[in-house]
Amino acid sequence: MNSPRGASSRGMMVEEDQISFPSDAHLSDGVEDYAHRIAEMIGLRNEFNFNEAGVRTVLDIECGFGTLGAHLFERDLLTMCIANYESSGSQVQITLERGIPALIGSFASKQLPYPYLSFDMVHCARCNVEWDKNDGVFLVEVDRLLRPGGYFVWTTSLNTHRALRDKENQKKWATIRALANNLCWEMLSQQDETNVWKKTNKRDCYSSRKSEPMLCAKSHDPESPYYKPLNPCIAGTRSKRWIPIEHRTAWPSQARLNSTELDIHGVNSEDFGEDTSTWDSMVRNYWSLLSPLIFSDHPKRPGDEEPHPPFNMLRNVLDMNAHFGGFNAALLKSGKSVWVMNVVPTNGPNYLPLIFDRGFIGVQHDWCEAFPTYPRTYDMVHADGFLSLEKRQKRRCSTLDIFLEVDRILRPEGWIIIRDTAPLIEAARSVAAQLRWDARILDLDIASDEKLLVCQKPFLKK
Repeated sequence: MNSPRGASSRGMMVEEDQISFPSDAHLSDGVEDYAHRIAEMIGLRNEFNFNEAGVRTVLDIECGFGTLGAHLFERDLLTMCIANYESSGSQVQITLERGIPALIGSFASKQLPYPYLSFDMVHCARCNVEWDKNDGVFLVEVDRLLRPGGYFVWTTSLNTHRALRDKENQKKWATIRALANNLCWEMLSQQDETNVWKKTNKRDCYSSRKSEPMLCAKSHDPESPYYKPLNPCIAGTRSKRWIPIEHRTAWPSQARLNSTELDIHGVNSEDFGEDTSTWDSMVRNYWSLLSPLIFSDHPKRPGDEEPHPPFNMLRNVLDMNAHFGGFNAALLKSGKSVWVMNVVPTNGPNYLPLIFDRGFIGVQHDWCEAFPTYPRTYDMVHADGFLSLEKRQKRRCSTLDIFLEVDRILRPEGWIIIRDTAPLIEAARSVAAQLRWDARILDLDIASDEKLLVCQKPFLKK
């Protein structure tokens, strides 16, 4: 980063003590013009109209510096960047530093840990995925992730006039066009290097195709994608979640999922409503606790004239046991400028499809494994009922193991909020002490057995 040449070649500019991203190497026309062009290719006036077309969540494959995601975030779209692990110059790490969602992952051999029918748009700008290889299995994975009526946007130099002079490129382009057609994708538009396909919203389209890929067997479980191999067959067409993006509840819908939508996920309307009310109340209480004021001996304890934390002190939150995504919804409802990575533990109920259907993002994860992110990338980690969930399981890892992973991904002076039963909170506090976190136990309600453990990771210098 200290080299002007290196900074320029990677689209970064160092200005005094800040790094700015005026453009992205993948988006040569500038991100605003690029996003505007994609919107026009879909048939919209501009990128401010994406929500009207049913686009809320975007998966950006190998996202560069997250420039497109940062631009769309200001247009009320949530973009998840996914890229391979890199030892230096990481796309995921830089994107997270910019305050945009990102995870380490690839199309290499496993399905991405997201449910079927999760994203409204999948974007790839000169990414290194060879879409024509392995009988199009990578395109099948995109189809799995896309909602009915969703869009696949691919910017590539493969189909330019110069590139198509080469017979090998002609063959690749023809193969990809044929594979997309077999997936029942409609080519909406081609402009310059950008191509936009639209996934069909008609279930019977797939059965009318005589060539591969074929529909998966009825025994296939479409809602358990965790650590599954890439699947060459098409699934999700029998799912009750097969709802075209333009037919879903109007955005924003965080607190207004109707009973029909909840029934799809086996969730009772009363339980959902109670969960929403609880989190609305809890978020109001939480925010007042995120201050060194609760640590009487903290060197940065604010004065009485400034008892509350700043409005924008958090950019991202990792919720270790997201349940319905109620914490995420409450943060948005309260106007907090923060996005949440909703994590659904693999040893608990799988509400990840519900979380995506609410317009949020998330991932399934086994907390005895490393979380797919770089060190020091989250401002806050939240866990409600997580310790109780772990206690009910015969785990192969300890609370200390899990907390060490939390410490790894948490930024210095980041916050940890854990809500659980009193005995488990007391035990967790002793583990927090081993990690040298500043910690306080707070009572939630006199009539409740639950307590709150609020911790802050110190900024330690060797």
